[in-house]
Amino acid sequence: MAAGAPYRRARAGVEESVYAWVRLSSALLLGTVGSVGLWAYVVTLPAVEASFGATRAEASLPYSLAMTGFAVGTAAIGPMVDRWGIVRPLSWTCLLLALGFLASGLAANLPQFALAELTIGIGSSGTFAPLIADISHWFTRHRAIAVALCASGNYLGGTLWPPLIEGLVARAGWRQTQMAIGLACALALPLLLAMRRRLSRPAAEEPATAAELGGLGVGRAAAFALLCIAGFACCVAMSMPQVHIVAYCGDLGYGPVRGAEMLSLMLFFGLLSRIGSGFAADRIGGLATLLVGSVAQGAALVLYLLFDGLTPLYAISALFGLFQGGIVPMYPVIIREYFAPRQAAALVGFAITATILGMGIGGWLSGAIFDLTGSYRYAFANGAAWNALNAAIVLFLLLRRGRYARCA
Repeated sequence: MAAGAPYRRARAGVEESVYAWVRLSSALLLGTVGSVGLWAYVVTLPAVEASFGATRAEASLPYSLAMTGFAVGTAAIGPMVDRWGIVRPLSWTCLLLALGFLASGLAANLPQFALAELTIGIGSSGTFAPLIADISHWFTRHRAIAVALCASGNYLGGTLWPPLIEGLVARAGWRQTQMAIGLACALALPLLLAMRRRLSRPAAEEPATAAELGGLGVGRAAAFALLCIAGFACCVAMSMPQVHIVAYCGDLGYGPVRGAEMLSLMLFFGLLSRIGSGFAADRIGGLATLLVGSVAQGAALVLYLLFDGLTPLYAISALFGLFQGGIVPMYPVIIREYFAPRQAAALVGFAITATILGMGIGGWLSGAIFDLTGSYRYAFANGAAWNALNAAIVLFLLLRRGRYARCA
């Protein structure tokens, strides 16, 4: 059987409604706004570090707490979405996001700032995995591309927010910038009005998917655990360039503006990668698409080890974004291919939680390695090692699935 045959057969002949695409557009806008909680501190880290007189590892801790809040919020909100729908949980998280940014701008010391970042992380969590899980129920034939487009709000925000925030910090300071972002997040609440409609058919009554057409060749619990470990590992690797590229450019003497430009370039190409991965996954499945992205991301990390000139760093950052952007959306796609629809939001939430924990711990670990060695070289090597673990797990699952399909 061809690699993508179960997915195409399950979805053939099912067209999505106009409202499904309208809902997807609203989700994309919400994800773009809400993602500021993930990218703002990447830009403001050097200014906050200098303001509080912190070490690089200490200054990396607020980002790790934001990712922890994102992870906890994602895991907690998923079951709420399965039970109540998307509007009520997202209303709460959008308010928390706005309040977290306002509080961070008023923080008197680094611990207070870190607690505010924890709140920001919880607030941002509602605008990623829950939206993806919700959108997956409104699409069948084009589910993977819909999931990828919804997840692209995260990278679209990453493309737009860093240069804007860098300019605001340079003109008004990081405190005023944080408070301005909080007000902007509060203004996004009306977007939820477009998502009030509920599914006429419960998720439990959805048509058969690949969960009924085939399996991964291992138990469902074991398969889900391996997916979570793989998600954690790939994001430990991913966090090094994404979290530290601005600080890395400052240490090389290129300045934070160049670093913010590289981050924006990275995420712009990551946006293209997410859309392309959706088209690919609708044809060959999420596992195969994930493996391609993982191997390519590892290659880009090796390039960071080999080159540190200004022009090469721009080129490598673009390649890194193009290679890794489609990785995280593949976990929800795989879950919708192999697990029960009625558990989508909860399982997607737990899987995304694993990736966010990887980002948070990886961001702190890279800072700690820098403090220990005085260089980011070993931090890049650490990321490459974690990426190899991710690729090995995905390859194992892909091979087990192929063996299961031949024996079925």
